[in-house]
Amino acid sequence: MYNPPELKDLVERAIINLSYNSEAGKLIDPVKYILSIGGKRLRPVLALIACNLFNDKVDEAVLPAAGLEIFHNFTLVHDDIIDQALVRRNFPTVHAKWNVNQAILSGDVMAFIANDCILQTPSRCLSKVFRVFNKAAIEVCVGQQLDIDFEKATIVSKDEYLRMIELKTGALMAASAKIGAIIGGADDKDSELLYDFGRNLGLAFQMQDDILDVYGDTKVFGKVQGGDIVTNKKTFLLVKALEIASVEQFKLLQEQISQKEFDPETKIKKVTELYDQLNIKSTTENVANGYINTAFDLLEKIGVSRERKMELAQIANSLIGRNH
Repeated sequence: MYNPPELKDLVERAIINLSYNSEAGKLIDPVKYILSIGGKRLRPVLALIACNLFNDKVDEAVLPAAGLEIFHNFTLVHDDIIDQALVRRNFPTVHAKWNVNQAILSGDVMAFIANDCILQTPSRCLSKVFRVFNKAAIEVCVGQQLDIDFEKATIVSKDEYLRMIELKTGALMAASAKIGAIIGGADDKDSELLYDFGRNLGLAFQMQDDILDVYGDTKVFGKVQGGDIVTNKKTFLLVKALEIASVEQFKLLQEQISQKEFDPETKIKKVTELYDQLNIKSTTENVANGYINTAFDLLEKIGVSRERKMELAQIANSLIGRNH
């Protein structure tokens, strides 16, 4: 069995060794940039561990796994434009370093580079893998649209929010685990268990992201603290706060959300104080840990030895109380 650092190294080498069209350097430079500035490589590592559960050789899954990472980074490039974010992983975002038009075009080509990597899947399971990937890609876009729609909504329910992150974040994590399992030779039952395992990890991961945006250390997390508060992004923290707030607290939150002109630091401070009064951080952590526990339950049902599942268990454990 490989361990996550070894698998991450395989992915890094695959990404470095990709051949790009040298005819248009300006198109490819932002691609190389976003892929070189770090990242946990969680999705490709998840795919390779899932493959390794059923097969001691993971070579056939490395390029498809790299494709999953490239697709993920494509979504980040476009998300950063939509969110007007200037920092990603402690570096300027692509549109901040170049410009919006360049970021859109370079992001677009990443989607097709990802497709090309996925197409390196062995022919025996290519059709099945590509369908899983394509379904997830569409769901990520649907999730992003819901996220945009929620920005204009006065109230978003907890269930609506959870469905949005299930699509925007959970879908690709779920697909990553399932694709790895399929390439590794898993049967349909185990492939579906790994799909649900990845989906629950994705839900927990996004909720932890919501927490880190408010309570994380910018130097560690790699994003500007409180960005979601400034932009009135509907996170689990805000959705839950609006759900359980007293009449007075609800009014104060709505005042902060409705302001057209404000000092960002003051807004972050006031909203965070309200979150603290409502114990929102702890509540969100508890819900996120519930998804992790569900993932562990699913892991138990997969038809391989417990020893072979240790690396997946480690991935799940790493999401509990993470700081980046």
